[in-house]
Amino acid sequence: MWVLVFFDLPTETKKDKKAYADFRKNLQRDGFTMFQFSIYIRHCASSESSEVHIKRVKSFLPAYGNVGILCITDKQFGNIQLFYGNKPKEIKTPGLQLELF
Repeated sequence: MWVLVFFDLPTETKKDKKAYADFRKNLQRDGFTMFQFSIYIRHCASSESSEVHIKRVKSFLPAYGNVGILCITDKQFGNIQLFYGNKPKEIKTPGLQLELF
């Protein structure tokens, strides 16, 4: 499973900028990797694991702005077609994290 977090947060005041930076840092601490500027992704071994990370993201949502969370399968993620300009580019997936049970 892949968990994608999409967000559009205000950055007009110092308080807004701090909330934006804190949200991004919390995503990174939880193992998310930047896919695009306001899209972070994380690979999870199972749907149970993805639920844990979704719950964690919900725990540090900022007071203002829009945040979306989407789960997709490995197969769906593998079907992504990325283009930079008009040239297709290879997808570089983040390194998988070893999970011990």
